[in-house]
Amino acid sequence: MTDASAALSDDPRRELAEFLRTRRTRLRPQDVGLEPGPRRRVAGLRREELALLAGVSSDYYQRMEQGRDVRPSEQVLDALARALNFSAEESRHLHSLAAAARTPARSPRPYVPEEVPDTTLRLLRTMTSPALVVGRFLDVLAWTPLAGALLGEFTHQPQARRNLLSLFLNPEADQVCPKRAATVAELTGMLRTQVAADPGNPRAVELVGELAVRSDEFAALWARHDVEEPVRGQMRIDHPLVGELNLDWEAYPIPGNPGPVLFVCTAAENSPDAERLQLLAGLLSPGPPSRP
Repeated sequence: MTDASAALSDDPRRELAEFLRTRRTRLRPQDVGLEPGPRRRVAGLRREELALLAGVSSDYYQRMEQGRDVRPSEQVLDALARALNFSAEESRHLHSLAAAARTPARSPRPYVPEEVPDTTLRLLRTMTSPALVVGRFLDVLAWTPLAGALLGEFTHQPQARRNLLSLFLNPEADQVCPKRAATVAELTGMLRTQVAADPGNPRAVELVGELAVRSDEFAALWARHDVEEPVRGQMRIDHPLVGELNLDWEAYPIPGNPGPVLFVCTAAENSPDAERLQLLAGLLSPGPPSRP
């Protein structure tokens, strides 16, 4: 995918169709108790096989994958999710896409940049752990000094480039994040989840289009339609001053629906990682949390 206009469809029915197609083709017949047969020419399940497993007509399911105007019930969506062995995240994503497909198209609206509440900035001033305020589409909106030390030159990028995906899509990120490829895949899934909740958001359209043009890696991952929810995870950073850091992160929603989330990184108590993080904190001069 190299065309920015093709990176994010403005037709929710097409997004629903592509999500179902990618999930159908990744599931092998033997995964659901079917015999693959000697002359199988398609990847994954056939449409009629999935329709049979879900208990819907082949014609109805085919129209769904063609992006035609069908309005599946909650029961049909649940049956498809079961037939496709969906995770809880994938099931929620399927229902979100179907809800968007049933909603009449809205007129374009101006993009209002996300802001960090003053109360959240005050909270950051009290925190000694690395912490970031991350917008709905992974824009980094504010950070504590220790988080800034981990992010390095990234904090000096123009605001439009200060996005977590832009950080890890940088080939040089391999030097500070040995699991860079896995991190990019996870972040792309997070972005896909957020975009599904507001597919026409101008920032989402701009960001996905730009990333698809700049990075073949992102374009390929985006086409997979994988979804993730930003709850918790792990990251490993090779920092030039203190060496390797293995950190756990958790995401905490900030009041407001929808709104930014607070990403907080911690290290296991009394571990070498905690000692290195404390050493890095000692190298910093005290300062307030930063924001664009």
